[in-house]
Amino acid sequence: MKRFHALRLPLFGLLVALPLLASAQKKPVKPMDFGQQEFLSQCASCHGRDGKGNGPIADLLRKPPTDLTTLSRGNAGIFPMARVYDSITGDNVQAHGSRDMPVWGQTYRIKAAEHYVDIFYDPDAYVRVRVLALVEYINRLQGVGKP
Repeated sequence: MKRFHALRLPLFGLLVALPLLASAQKKPVKPMDFGQQEFLSQCASCHGRDGKGNGPIADLLRKPPTDLTTLSRGNAGIFPMARVYDSITGDNVQAHGSRDMPVWGQTYRIKAAEHYVDIFYDPDAYVRVRVLALVEYINRLQGVGKP
């Protein structure tokens, strides 16, 4: 019986140390980048993963997607945050005519209503958070790949 007790402590130590050693081998966990995730899931198919307007379905559109990495350059070096925000939400859509880009503000409101069926929530805040995360990520794309 004493022999079992003598082995129990080293076995317990080994069982505790193995998961720690395994986790030390893994790469550090990268924090989630909500803006990037939103961009890749909603925008990259047209604008491309790099934001340069070269997405996989860009050739199918009537008008080529905007190169999102040059928005500041085309605005005297200042990122046009309000214009980008309005373009994403659809708040700057003309009364007549259509646009190729989806009106994400309306899409986000619908998604929120489907998700928060019986729970009180602020639909405008929900849309604002998602769009601002996206706008902030597009701001970080400015000048990417610049010579």
